[in-house]
Amino acid sequence: MTVERRLRILSGCSEENRMGTTVKVAFATSDMKHVDQHFGAAEAFAIYAIDQDSADLVEAVQFGQLDMDGNEDKLAAKIDALSDCIAVYCQAIGASAVNQLRPKGIQPVKVAAGTPLGNAICSLQTEMREGPSAWLARAIESQNPQHASRFDAMEAEGWSE
Repeated sequence: MTVERRLRILSGCSEENRMGTTVKVAFATSDMKHVDQHFGAAEAFAIYAIDQDSADLVEAVQFGQLDMDGNEDKLAAKIDALSDCIAVYCQAIGASAVNQLRPKGIQPVKVAAGTPLGNAICSLQTEMREGPSAWLARAIESQNPQHASRFDAMEAEGWSE
């Protein structure tokens, strides 16, 4: 199983120029509007760059139509397509896929079938503003590793409480 089509959206505003923390999140979708796919049989992923105040579609990755047949060969291409993402939202996911995603720093998030992408994005943005859950805080921290050592640097400079 390989990627059938991949569309990257380029804009004048790069992710590095955004204010705050931006993360990439994928949504398993057949119509680019709803989370309506099982991870293993997903026809496509809509990948968004999301921060506290905005969300931009940055990529759409399309695969051929797949059955939920237990064939794990199809998972490798899907997981590779999500390499820059911190999470993938889907309506269902198997244990094998979860076990392959987590070591790569990708959190699987199950949502109700037909959840509008806009609702999932708004919920994530609210969580980013009000205080992230443990998995989201770890994912954000992994996106900015120099931020994690800031206290060590302050201590080396002689800072104290």
